[in-house]
Amino acid sequence: MTLCVTTYIIPTMSKHLRDEIRQTKPFSGPEQEAFLSLGRTWAHLEHAFSEVLKPHGITVTQYNVLRILRGAGKGGLCRGDVQGRMITRVPDVTRLLDRLEAQGFVVRERDPADRRFVTTRITGAGLGLLEGLDEPVESLHREHMKGLSETELRTLIRLLGRVRSSVREAEAG
Repeated sequence: MTLCVTTYIIPTMSKHLRDEIRQTKPFSGPEQEAFLSLGRTWAHLEHAFSEVLKPHGITVTQYNVLRILRGAGKGGLCRGDVQGRMITRVPDVTRLLDRLEAQGFVVRERDPADRRFVTTRITGAGLGLLEGLDEPVESLHREHMKGLSETELRTLIRLLGRVRSSVREAEAG
């Protein structure tokens, strides 16, 4: 008795991603496709987010810092703590804080006991800016994620957390 099984090789590449980036050759594997898909998705999300923030004169990174400082409360945070909580790594947090201070959104104070320690706090102007952005930003997030059910969103959150854990493990060596 001979058993014949016919198999079809299904391309692992998403037709949609392939069309978007005009990819003609197969990806080296699903890892590469997932990596590129994440990058492409973030680029679209960040662009739309930037457009919401642009009329207010701040960037996505500055918005992130202001949200961090709002969450820190009246105690504020030192530069290193701000940097550690940021969504996107930036090479020079000091200059980022300089720009926010020049705009009147944050203030920095040196610790009298240890002048090396500088605490950054959000100002009333920074809090007002965020308050005005809360609803438009939440609306933008809802609009972008409307194609996913709550269960799918929870799954996505969990899976992305696992990817971040793998990256941290690789970085730790």
